[in-house]
Amino acid sequence: MLSLVRSTASAPCPAPFNMAAYVLDAGLARPERSALQILRPTGAERWSHARLRAAVLGAARRMHDRGLAPGTRVLLRLGNGPAFPVAFLGAVAAGLVPVPTSALLTEPEVALIAAETRPGLVLADPGIALPPDGAAPVLSGADLLTAETAPALNPVPGDPGRPAYIVYTSGSSGRPRAVVHAHRAVWARRMMWQGWYGLGPDDRLLHAGSFNWTYTMGTGLMDPWAAGATALIPAPGLDPAALPLLLKRFDATIFAASPGIYRKILTANDRLDLPRLRHGLSAGESLPETLRTAWQAATGRPVFEALGMTECSTFISAAPGRPASPGAIGWPQPGRSVAVLGPDGAPVPRGAPGILAVHRDDPGLFLGYLDAPDETAARFSGAWFLTGDMVTMAEDGAIAYLGRGDDMMNAGGIRVSPLEVEAALAACPGAGDVAAVEVEVKPGVRVIGLAHTGPADAATLAAHAETCLARYKQPRLYRSLPALPQTATGKTDRRAVRRDWEAGS
Repeated sequence: MLSLVRSTASAPCPAPFNMAAYVLDAGLARPERSALQILRPTGAERWSHARLRAAVLGAARRMHDRGLAPGTRVLLRLGNGPAFPVAFLGAVAAGLVPVPTSALLTEPEVALIAAETRPGLVLADPGIALPPDGAAPVLSGADLLTAETAPALNPVPGDPGRPAYIVYTSGSSGRPRAVVHAHRAVWARRMMWQGWYGLGPDDRLLHAGSFNWTYTMGTGLMDPWAAGATALIPAPGLDPAALPLLLKRFDATIFAASPGIYRKILTANDRLDLPRLRHGLSAGESLPETLRTAWQAATGRPVFEALGMTECSTFISAAPGRPASPGAIGWPQPGRSVAVLGPDGAPVPRGAPGILAVHRDDPGLFLGYLDAPDETAARFSGAWFLTGDMVTMAEDGAIAYLGRGDDMMNAGGIRVSPLEVEAALAACPGAGDVAAVEVEVKPGVRVIGLAHTGPADAATLAAHAETCLARYKQPRLYRSLPALPQTATGKTDRRAVRRDWEAGS
């Protein structure tokens, strides 16, 4: 049986369509109900659905009245606050194309983005790096928030396939890429509601990320609002150690975070009393099985993992109605067509490793990389978009993640997943956080190395590896680090681990 799942098409996106209108319209049923709560241990800042709608459509009016042409790009240089989603959705409502970016970017990085996207307006908060003077007019985020009392601008409808927003990849390919998404991308996210979240209008979803992370914007804000539910976001700068208190005090029913946040919570808590919580969600990087079982033991609640990417959000996941089988992340969400392809571009037999691919007709798939048609075309093999993720598909269609194609290690001609090595070594007492990489020790000679942060020494780790890994999978080198380098989105940066190791730094 081939590694191919062809799902029946999901309901088509309505036309004409505006993404912001779609996100806001569910709140009309209960306008005074909380749409957003920004949480602190001492209380919460509350935004009703009515206030959120007024702020977004007022912001849309303010941008529209500046005379910007439809499709003009708007660069968001905003901090971790409610101005970020208001500006993002306001621009979309006005028929403009927001470009959300991290507040941590430096001036040279912002200058490159501005040169590539050519914004007609910058929305900015104080103290955040801006493009060079004269690149575009600047409007304050604080001023934009005052627009909730301005006359509302009705969202501008149009073709659901037209550009809605541009986001940047994390740069795992070597440099960040500008990814253009259509208005219909938010409609495609409905496949996640039961295919991953188990989300309904009475849920209170607490997302541990900041407003300006795309994982938070989608899973933490837009999807709950589109379902008429309540989004809970920790206040800027809040210590992750406070999250259990917030989960309990504010009656969270679903918790979404990256694996690193789950790990930090469990480091300080053996048991957690979360009576309203039904389950957790994890994405951003692979969730180790040891972490999943530890959370289940501490809370009595499961965690459902998802796999996706900037170009298509999440499309493989487990869900409350369909937990993952052992060793797997989950299944293609209902409505998705997915394949595992070999080097010849054809689906491999089930159980064989290959590159995960999603069909080009998926409504959530990006429109392309900005002004880069050749680079976009290079990511396709016939009708399939190549994700770059190495996976296997089981007989029942479950997907097991092996790692990024460019993270895969080579041991004597045999490809080895860093995740398999990391999962085995993380179970060694005293290992701490671990990262497995392929290290060049002399020209043409590469071995598997393991960086670790715990007190265990190399002999202890090597002895443990002998008990649970085939010889060719066992690290030959071990390196102790105070902490593993991370990407801007909190993922372990194996590329940096490998680079620093080979440089001797």
